[in-house]
Amino acid sequence: MEMNGGQALMQSLEREGVEIIFGLPGGAILPVYDPLLESSIRHVLVRHEQGAGHMAQGFAQATGKPGVAMVTSGPGATNIVTPLCDAHMDSVPIVVITGQVPYAAIGTDAFQECDTTGITMAVTKHNFLVTEASDIPQVIHNAFHIATTGRPGPVLVDIPKCVVDPRNPRSKLEWYEPEGPDLPGYNPQTAPDADAVAAAGRLICEARRPVIYSGGGILKSRASEALLAFAEMVQIPVVTTLMNRGGFPDDHPLCLGMPGMHGNYTAVTAMQRSDLLITLGARFDDRVTGKVDAFAPDAKVIHVDIDSAELGKVRVPEVGIAADCRKAIEALTAAVAALGGRDAQPDRREWMSTIAGWKERYPLTYDQDLQGDVIKPQYVIEELRDATPDDTIVCAGVGQHQMWASQFWSFNHPNTWINSGGLGTMGYAVPASIGAKAGCPDRMVWAIDGDGCFQMTAQELVTAATERLPVKVAILNNAFLGMVRQWQELFYGERYSEVHLTESLPDYRGWAESMGCEAMRITAPAEVRPAIEKANEINDRPVVIEFRVDPEENVYPMVPAGASNDDIVLSPDHLG
Repeated sequence: MEMNGGQALMQSLEREGVEIIFGLPGGAILPVYDPLLESSIRHVLVRHEQGAGHMAQGFAQATGKPGVAMVTSGPGATNIVTPLCDAHMDSVPIVVITGQVPYAAIGTDAFQECDTTGITMAVTKHNFLVTEASDIPQVIHNAFHIATTGRPGPVLVDIPKCVVDPRNPRSKLEWYEPEGPDLPGYNPQTAPDADAVAAAGRLICEARRPVIYSGGGILKSRASEALLAFAEMVQIPVVTTLMNRGGFPDDHPLCLGMPGMHGNYTAVTAMQRSDLLITLGARFDDRVTGKVDAFAPDAKVIHVDIDSAELGKVRVPEVGIAADCRKAIEALTAAVAALGGRDAQPDRREWMSTIAGWKERYPLTYDQDLQGDVIKPQYVIEELRDATPDDTIVCAGVGQHQMWASQFWSFNHPNTWINSGGLGTMGYAVPASIGAKAGCPDRMVWAIDGDGCFQMTAQELVTAATERLPVKVAILNNAFLGMVRQWQELFYGERYSEVHLTESLPDYRGWAESMGCEAMRITAPAEVRPAIEKANEINDRPVVIEFRVDPEENVYPMVPAGASNDDIVLSPDHLG
């Protein structure tokens, strides 16, 4: 059947199971928006292309399916570079389609032309420039295959206008069904090496102070159940990095919580004192290791990662396993079971007693006077946690509020914590929550944001109101770029340079109402829970609650940048 490139693109996306696209039209991509009118795909019209990318990320992280965004050439493409880089850092499967000037005009500095594939080469898993309309079905199939297999990540498809414009003879093609991916040389290794698994099994059965160091690869490979079964069999405690919150239930006795720069004392110190790190889908990020030379100095390392380039990149493992995380965990479980399972484990009662002592002595703490007029941000997080369903999806921006949310929320289900980890993108929460709600319309979705982050992408609440995606947003307004202020307080002698955002501008309540949201401003602790309960009852429009929180509150524990994890600071009183 003959069709044009725009029709072929829509049909190709439908064939890949795409149900929703986040996008914003413009001249170069305009021919694709015409056949969209006849497509079964829902389009969500964003207010900024960055929002489209983060919505695609939120959709992907909440559903496990690839997110799709579509924007025009030039500034449309450059505006979505940040979400592409964010997805690349956090291994989030998204496919971004960008318009491009007609093929003959490429290289002439035509209106809204830029070298999109060149610009995005470093921040995508792969990118394509389509030169023939007949390539569209195969290229789109290849793009989704690359984005969702191996180590997931973003793929960009740049399409010149002439290839999709029905008025151009170059856009004509005969439709065909791709028989499969056509990607010579692309063959991700997913099955673990049997000898490496056997060697890892022996190390596990010898270790007296082991810790399972679980990262985002657990969620990407849908390995939560496998991890739980493995941990329970070997009775080894588990830390969950920022990218794996919810990948192992917080309420499980073996869960130690989040490690790293703002992790809890028990998780950080257990890794430091361990004699074996069973590293599953984590990449030894600098925010986890602190000073690398001083990180877990007595620990042997088993490292499982789908990306062989991660093995030995930061820490050389005794056993490296390049494989899908779930398959590797299942193989490890079988290997240890063959050695005797739980009965083959050494006596670790002293280790577990030490960990229990740390938990008891060094819990996360803060001081909230319920009769006073100062709201602690941690209190807001706990009240949100306690007033919402256990499977609520929580999206966070980046900064102090992100750390408090990860610390004080209890994550007991996978894919309920969505945030920007590796790139640390401010403004992530609002659009990501909209994407998550679009993908999971029956779930409650809360965005926890800071006032600095909110001001970057708040306009997407217009999208949420228009598209009837009733997300809920909690703004922890301390009138500062909070994490930057904290560093200036602690490490720059309280010389506060360009971090104060003012208390009264903008009027968050008025702004939210102007965007079609229900809005509230909360200034006292006694008002916190009633406001949250009211928000939870509103399901026909977005809700924004501005919580005026203590501007001087800092995030603790904290490992100062460049320091050893042994130098963890528990509170201001411990800062040396």
